[in-house]
Amino acid sequence: MVTLQEQWERFHRWGPFGLLLLAALMALLIREEVMSPAEERTAVPFFLAALLLQILHAFGKVPGPVYFWIRTAVAFVLTWLNPFFCIYVALGYFDFQYYLPGRWALAGSFVTVFTMAGAQSGGLPPEDFTGVAAFIGLFVLNAGLVFIFTGLAERELEQSRVQAETIAELERTNARLEQVLAENAGLQAQLLVQAREAGVNDERRRLAAEIHDTIAQGLVGVIAQLQATEENEHVRRATDLARESLREARRSVQDLAPTHLEHDTLPDALQKIAGGRARLTITGTAEPLHDEIEAALLRIAQEALANAARHAHADRIGVTLSYMDDEVTLDVRDDGRGFTRPSRGFGLTAMRERAERVAGTLEVESEPGRGTAVSARVPLIRHD
Repeated sequence: MVTLQEQWERFHRWGPFGLLLLAALMALLIREEVMSPAEERTAVPFFLAALLLQILHAFGKVPGPVYFWIRTAVAFVLTWLNPFFCIYVALGYFDFQYYLPGRWALAGSFVTVFTMAGAQSGGLPPEDFTGVAAFIGLFVLNAGLVFIFTGLAERELEQSRVQAETIAELERTNARLEQVLAENAGLQAQLLVQAREAGVNDERRRLAAEIHDTIAQGLVGVIAQLQATEENEHVRRATDLARESLREARRSVQDLAPTHLEHDTLPDALQKIAGGRARLTITGTAEPLHDEIEAALLRIAQEALANAARHAHADRIGVTLSYMDDEVTLDVRDDGRGFTRPSRGFGLTAMRERAERVAGTLEVESEPGRGTAVSARVPLIRHD
């Protein structure tokens, strides 16, 4: 769709051709009544000069102010020779503000009004008092019309400017609103993870305290009682079993908190738990993540590595940690035995629940004889 601005641009470029040719046609029809043969011969080169000027202007070869003043001068001479050339002069009403700045625009409008009033009063110069009076009246009338229409045009331009500024401000406001909505979405996800983290940490502390105060303390008492009894094979076995259970209970208490992450970054902690069993690969730019995100990924990696070692009997294990724009992925792949349906001891449910607690997902692909792939995807929420 062609805008109003584009339509005016077309008029300023091609409209003068039509008005110049119309003025020449009208002047030609009445040349015998108002023009002498000498004036006719004088008008021809000025008409050709005006036509050449319009061609140069249409192709952008003449600066706007230069074009306006040359056209006005040529049109004045043509109107002096034949009043009907005022049709060409009328262009000044439409473009004196378009081509001229400030006071020059006022001067351009004055010359246009002067020329139009002279043509409308019978030609320049006026021949008698009646012609002078008619010229003065028409000059005032034309000047008033220019003043009125110029004021209306300026008011319309001001309204267009205000409308454009309003639209621009609305666009900026919409952009800020979209930014705030995006920030709110990120904050909501962060608050969700923090709330889950608080609940999980409370539950971990409760379980650790309960294991320490009940099972572990009970085992300590059992060991003490067994050591005090008569030494025999059954007692030694019971003592060893109790001590092993105590070590497992203490390990469970320690495992309830991600101790690997207390002094290490997530990649370093993964490297330590992988040890010589797996090859670790980091892609993307590693950066500190929210504590709950890192703890979940570390626990999933521990469980997946334990499964690969205990159940899959894999020769090669690969661990890949990928940092992307808005998420982090952990992939653990092995070349072990694989499975069709996982057994209860594989801990896949626990891994999946860990991922879901931080708004992530866990996928497992396995095929007998072709190994297993565990892939966890969690949102990238940076450490606050």
